[in-house]
Amino acid sequence: MDFTLPESARGVQEGIAAICSRYDMDYWQRCEAEKRWPEEVWAELAKGGWLGLAVPEEYGGAGQGLLELAVATETLSASGSAGGSAFTYVLTPGFGALTVTRHGSAQQKQALLPKLATGGIETCFALTEPDAGSNSLAISTFARRDGGEYVVNGQKIWITGVQRATWMLLVTRTVPAAEARPRTHGLTVFLVNVPEAVAAGRLSYRPIPKMGANTTPSNMVFFDDLRVPAENVLGEVDQGAVVLWDILNPERILLAASALGGAEVALRVAVSYAREREVFGRPIGANQAIAFPLAQVKAKIELARLMLYKAAWLFDRHLPCGAEANIAKLTASQAAWEAADRAFQTHGGMAYSLEYPVARLLADARIGKVAPVTEELLLNHIATQVLGLPRSF
Repeated sequence: MDFTLPESARGVQEGIAAICSRYDMDYWQRCEAEKRWPEEVWAELAKGGWLGLAVPEEYGGAGQGLLELAVATETLSASGSAGGSAFTYVLTPGFGALTVTRHGSAQQKQALLPKLATGGIETCFALTEPDAGSNSLAISTFARRDGGEYVVNGQKIWITGVQRATWMLLVTRTVPAAEARPRTHGLTVFLVNVPEAVAAGRLSYRPIPKMGANTTPSNMVFFDDLRVPAENVLGEVDQGAVVLWDILNPERILLAASALGGAEVALRVAVSYAREREVFGRPIGANQAIAFPLAQVKAKIELARLMLYKAAWLFDRHLPCGAEANIAKLTASQAAWEAADRAFQTHGGMAYSLEYPVARLLADARIGKVAPVTEELLLNHIATQVLGLPRSF
């Protein structure tokens, strides 16, 4: 059993860290305050080939896997971006490159992967709906076959990155949920050209005001008789669940990586303040009431990282990783929240000051406990699928 990161992952760590060293905490504070995408960092990642980690070499990528993407996400997050880094690696390298590599047709790979490797095109993912919520199998957005095309109607919510995306991975029903046997049957994933659909008036979106993670807007999205060519099906018609699991598990793993990086940032900020801030004639970090909770956070970060790397390792080897992905997401999000909360408590009243990054770190950490799936549903998966306890629904 070897717990050493492979050379490829260590190279990613070093390369991403070198880029991030040029962007301090104030940079990420400004991006959040101005609600703007980190264009400068994105451009450097693209120029250095860091966006094509999971793209096969024959399409211009590095031919690496989810482990390297997770390490990149964690490193970027730990540099100071915290939750903002998740979208950098989830939206296009994760949702786009990783999924098309594994499930795309030869034509789709040839058309998309070279541009995904360079950041020349970007992607987003549309699954969640207002009425279905966390019950993904109950979505109602429907795609009806009409000759060589499908006609799509419905709506989605909390779809991040539509504004920048060239292509959307859209999950629809091609068999109504009430008629599907088993329940996973009748899902179909489409590749939708976003600019073309918007120009045709068949896709529209409305940004949702958010308390954090404002470097990328999230949206309500509406489809009105959107026509999608049949060749844009990703995977097989009615068998989209196979594709979906290979989107959701990497999503959990990459968001866990982002959470871990955010936890490291919060811990670093808290420890630095605890060393420097003096009250009653000594640094506050000398008090066990401050020191011990921070030590607990460090232990939880290290434990979550082990499961994160294991989950990514399993996915790259095409082995079952659902339980590990859920555990990684659960524990990393909990560590991120505890780290941000302890950073807040360590700073005391100064945490309310926007001169410090604590408020941003707290907002970014909190969303991890509810998105893209709630903590309760992660626990439900572990309870029923791992422990074998009876289902409650």
